[in-house]
Amino acid sequence: MHAHSGYARACCGDFGAARVGRRGLLLGMSAILALPRFALAASGEYEAMILGCIDPRMQTPVRRFALDRGLIGDYSQFTIAGAAIGVVASKFADWHKAFWDNLAITLELHEIKTLIAIDHRDCGAAKVAYGDDCCSTPEKENATHKAALAEFRKQVADRQPKIKVETLLMALDGTYIPLG
Repeated sequence: MHAHSGYARACCGDFGAARVGRRGLLLGMSAILALPRFALAASGEYEAMILGCIDPRMQTPVRRFALDRGLIGDYSQFTIAGAAIGVVASKFADWHKAFWDNLAITLELHEIKTLIAIDHRDCGAAKVAYGDDCCSTPEKENATHKAALAEFRKQVADRQPKIKVETLLMALDGTYIPLG
């Protein structure tokens, strides 16, 4: 009889009852050794932080962007409605501190070199922040995001002048243009 609670047994199994052979031990050790970059993610040097929008349509394009840039496993992520708009628009002032605090801790823990802000087309948060007309034409949409991303770059420069900043406007298909 083992002195484990039912919860521990249900969660983790009964470790005392299992025997691990040399092959199982080697497989387990190789899995541990293969993951040092991910296991040590709490601290260390990483390439970037990606600021993105909560819009579910953007999850795949932003991940594809990170993959294409070789950032998988080498970036932290912050997601907020509107991306850079959520960080700079007065409509969302209550959210701003959360972003700046997260950026500070990412710089401290991950020593990132680049902050990449990815706004996107057809963004509902842009319309909430600036009114429906802000994005009623492609020209107005570009101007709205260009202004927000420029303000974002300015605020980053004021608060964290050593970090490189990239600002992008991404279409729903994942194509993007640099803005700011």
